[in-house]
Amino acid sequence: MAASPSTARAINDRFALRLLQDEGPLTATQLKTLTGLSRPTVADLVERLQGSGLVHVVGESGAERRGPNARLYGLVADRAHLAALDVRTRSVSVTVADLLGTTLAEASVPVGDDSGTGPAVEKAVSLLERTVKEAGADRLHSVAVGAPGLIDPASGELRDSSGLPAWHRRLVGVLQERLPAHVLVENETNLAAVAELREGAAHDREDFVLLWLGQGVGAAVVLDGRLRRGASGGAGEIGFLPVPGTSGLPSATGCDGGFHELACAAAVACLAAAHGLDPAAALASGHGPFLDDLARRLAVGAAAVVSVLDPGCLVLAGETGHQGGAELAARVETELAALSPLATEVRATTLGDTAVLRGALLRARDAAQDELFP
Repeated sequence: MAASPSTARAINDRFALRLLQDEGPLTATQLKTLTGLSRPTVADLVERLQGSGLVHVVGESGAERRGPNARLYGLVADRAHLAALDVRTRSVSVTVADLLGTTLAEASVPVGDDSGTGPAVEKAVSLLERTVKEAGADRLHSVAVGAPGLIDPASGELRDSSGLPAWHRRLVGVLQERLPAHVLVENETNLAAVAELREGAAHDREDFVLLWLGQGVGAAVVLDGRLRRGASGGAGEIGFLPVPGTSGLPSATGCDGGFHELACAAAVACLAAAHGLDPAAALASGHGPFLDDLARRLAVGAAAVVSVLDPGCLVLAGETGHQGGAELAARVETELAALSPLATEVRATTLGDTAVLRGALLRARDAAQDELFP
């Protein structure tokens, strides 16, 4: 069935806006070429988008021809302001950006173990308010929060967890109460995977698994270019994966005895100490025996993931993946090849510590554009 004229206009407008987002300012001729639309249709489209306040003239092209240069059209960057929060166990980081995703201000603050729920929440909210003011934004349109833990697929809320600070869950509720903005929450590892998919180590892959190796251990699954969260939002909880070499078996309430026991930051520090290395500098030391032992540990969990999903690519992220870099990734790939017949490339994160914030910003930008774009 052919689309109605109004539906066709909406489709064309959204396509043009996405091109302006992805390609930057374009002339009407370039829009015509990229969209395949007629010149009159593009002219009407540009006029509509200018009238809606989403597009404006940002300059002129340097076309190599006689006569006046063509106008360059771009998105109105300050049409909406966005915020991204990376909520860790002991800290909060904030980025405020415009509709194009350009960072306007950023800041972070530690949150001590001795902070109560109320003070911790107020510290995080105050940080956001100060950063928004520094960015010169009047109000926020969309806010995305990245936090450890499970996200309820039905409600979209961060679920209670005995292993995580209570202020994490309360923070999301307070932001929703106080801000005249769309507040979203997503698992931090999932956001890191979104960022690596769109801008980082997995930009050329449609199938991959990101292994988050930090204080906690987790994974994010991307298949056919889409993030897969699972029936209960728990896809990738590989810290609970039963593996050899641990003290026992994990339980429903704790991942001691699971892959977490081999791969978390504390376990990596203990392994470094056993090699006579400073735990803080071990990953960057290039110490072969230490990296070999660590790679063997990581390959045990990775092999289980690969045998079930066959993603073809793993990205090592989090503190350990970032600091271990390409050298650790190459060793894990070698160890994995000895454990699994499924060819799997192992890559190090290219976004490092910024992956969660960048993924949250992309999530906030998508939410804003879904509402603002026709």
